[in-house]
Amino acid sequence: MEAKNETKTLQHFIAGDWIDTDSSETFEVLNPLDDSLYAHAAKGSGDDMRRAVAAAKAAFPAFKETSPTQRERWLLRVAELMEERQAELIDCLIDEIGSPVQKAMFEYNKALTMVRAAAGLCRQVRGETIPSDAPGKFSMSIREPLGVVAVITPFNVPLIKTSRLVANALAVGNTVVHLPSEMAPHLTVLFAKIVAEAGFPAGTYNVVTGLGHEIGDDLTAHKDIDFVTFTGSTVVGQHISEICAKNKTPATLELGGKSPTVIMADADLDKAMPLVARSIFMFGGQACIGSSRFYVERPIFDEFVKRFAMIAGKVGMGDLRDPNTVIAPIISDRQRQRIKDHIADAVAKGATIEAGGEWEGNRCQPTLLTGITEEMVVCKTETFGPVTSIYPIDSYEEGLEKANDTEYGLSSAIFTKDIDRAFHFARNIGAGMCHINGPTIHDEAHVPFGGNGESGVGREGTDADMEAMTELKWVTVQL
Repeated sequence: MEAKNETKTLQHFIAGDWIDTDSSETFEVLNPLDDSLYAHAAKGSGDDMRRAVAAAKAAFPAFKETSPTQRERWLLRVAELMEERQAELIDCLIDEIGSPVQKAMFEYNKALTMVRAAAGLCRQVRGETIPSDAPGKFSMSIREPLGVVAVITPFNVPLIKTSRLVANALAVGNTVVHLPSEMAPHLTVLFAKIVAEAGFPAGTYNVVTGLGHEIGDDLTAHKDIDFVTFTGSTVVGQHISEICAKNKTPATLELGGKSPTVIMADADLDKAMPLVARSIFMFGGQACIGSSRFYVERPIFDEFVKRFAMIAGKVGMGDLRDPNTVIAPIISDRQRQRIKDHIADAVAKGATIEAGGEWEGNRCQPTLLTGITEEMVVCKTETFGPVTSIYPIDSYEEGLEKANDTEYGLSSAIFTKDIDRAFHFARNIGAGMCHINGPTIHDEAHVPFGGNGESGVGREGTDADMEAMTELKWVTVQL
């Protein structure tokens, strides 16, 4: 059996209570594997969102005065409860968003590190003493939480994003209102139950489920929101950026990508190929840091394509609970059609499909394209599926130039044995992240995760979130 679905009914979590929306309206959450009904979720309204913000604001004055020891204890308890409920969280990742079990386990384990790292962050909220030109004056800075943090998370890695952003916000003394993707509300509801059981006071963490295009502005534009963190599309990110700029609300935005990988002729293909495949096929390519562009030096181009096509033809597409399965179902009809349109447009304009291109149910076969030209949509636009383009290059310089020929700037990679060239690439690639002899898909709790240009603003991670979600206050004492 692929799924273990029992239809669920999901409520909002506001001020420590589980409640329905005032209208009692719900929306359907579908299992992307077969589009069967997975859950009914409360369809949040503007009033629900305002109620949640009010609860977070009311809880903030007391919560910001809690000790690092107390917040640390609560977060470590969250991690303990996540371990106790591993099976439930894994099942949710499989059945709600279509994660193959190996990806679900990867996400679960990564989320645990996020929460534990956040617990350590509780003791890092500090200022410094500052030399003063005034005689007898003691000068210092203190770091304080901002207030109410709005967290908006995506469907593709909901547990990673939820655990990182919510835990970091709580660790430094903020309260949170969370709007999860309408395609992954149950995962967030499970997390909210864990947070509540861990002992966090009512109102410190609030969840409103609903349709982002209907109630997202009610959250991000609210006058009592002190910080916004959003992960999603560049188009929506631009809209949120404009709202935040108007209200002078600080924000971090982690948006789309068209991440390049450069393969030099001296690369060790035996080591590189499994990593290359991981960088685009993990979770069916539904990752903003997935490598959708490969620039391969001409002497090894044909061999690279041959090996890549062989791997693509063997990538597992079986039962999602089979550890050998890699390819996930594409999350929605809209996204499936986008992928189909990108492939069809490329083929119609002369591209060659070296592998894949077909569909098995709601899953797209791992697809490799060559002969891509700039008039093809897939050349510059994010596809968000297991589809990548492979281009020949005649030199390192050409590879770097083409890798930088994009409005995005999220992740990047280069495979080479030349350390000078590798570090030159790292210094000159216009991306927020660069991996040498490693895949573009990589993340850790404490690193500065994020991109440039159309890929976003700011960085995530323990240190980055501490800086972004707190503010410094200058204090002097005349002795």
